Amino acid sequence: MTDSTLTTTTAPAGPSAPQSPPPAGGRLRVYARLGKLDVYDYYLGTFIALSAVLLPAGTLTGRTGALFGVFLVGQVLLLMAMTAFDDVTGFRDGSDITNYGPDHPLRNVHRKPLVAGALKVPEALRFAWACAVLAALLLAVTAVLAPHRPAWTTIGLVVLWVVTLQYSYGVKLSYHGFQELYLVALGFALVILPYGMVTGRATGFLLVQAVLFGFGPLMFGVYSNTNDVDGDRAVGRPTVAALTSERGNARFIGALSLMEFLTIAVASLTGVAPWWFVLVMLPASLLRLRQYLLGFRAGDIMRARRTGFAVHRLGVVLMIVANLLVALTA
Repeated sequence: MTDSTLTTTTAPAGPSAPQSPPPAGGRLRVYARLGKLDVYDYYLGTFIALSAVLLPAGTLTGRTGALFGVFLVGQVLLLMAMTAFDDVTGFRDGSDITNYGPDHPLRNVHRKPLVAGALKVPEALRFAWACAVLAALLLAVTAVLAPHRPAWTTIGLVVLWVVTLQYSYGVKLSYHGFQELYLVALGFALVILPYGMVTGRATGFLLVQAVLFGFGPLMFGVYSNTNDVDGDRAVGRPTVAALTSERGNARFIGALSLMEFLTIAVASLTGVAPWWFVLVMLPASLLRLRQYLLGFRAGDIMRARRTGFAVHRLGVVLMIVANLLVALTA
């Protein structure tokens, strides 16, 4: 895939790049910001899958432990590539300059090194492709380490690598109305693939947890989209927030919040999950309600977005606890 496949719209000039390169440590921090390494929420799915095979003792071997470790590093590199490509596209079409400009003082411009002038586009692209290539190699190693290789996990690894890079680069899925579905699907894959490679199957309970894990990034993503609506509309990025009215967007996010809770409740009622799963997850469900009220009753979208990270991280901890309880009571 060449540079010419990207949108070539000229973006408004951002702050000028520094005249001399920063020291090595500073340079590493810039690339870490480009890859959003501090936003570790997607990486937590590996630990949900790990908790489901941790007990009984002896289930987790050196080989499967290595599989989880390699898969974790591989997905970190893959997601860093995705976010770097996303920043390149956002810089080129001008949406990041709009969303991180002076009209949005709550957004930290240093989180966008291209907008801040800390990196140039060719540097960001080299970083993104290097991460993507290394991720492909590590995902291949994961497949080699897998004690079970059902066809859906092998295909899933290939699809994961290819589709992740298409989020806002190449075919640019998020520019064609698939952003919300994409976020859930990505989180789902990051839970179910390592579990499937270790066990050779996918239980109903793990499928439910994979869906819930995907809801986490979705539910801070839609609040980000609400804040970024002007920039997304300007470049034709069709998020729900950009396509609907403020009221319609609020209803959509409210429906997603309810759907998440119903997924938990129905799983408990039907026996797909333990009957007590809905009670274990109740703190996260209540915090999700608070997130909605902060965003659409108090009108504090950015605080609601930050609360979304807390809901997701709490939900991961509670799902890990649930997996351990299932194993201990089996």
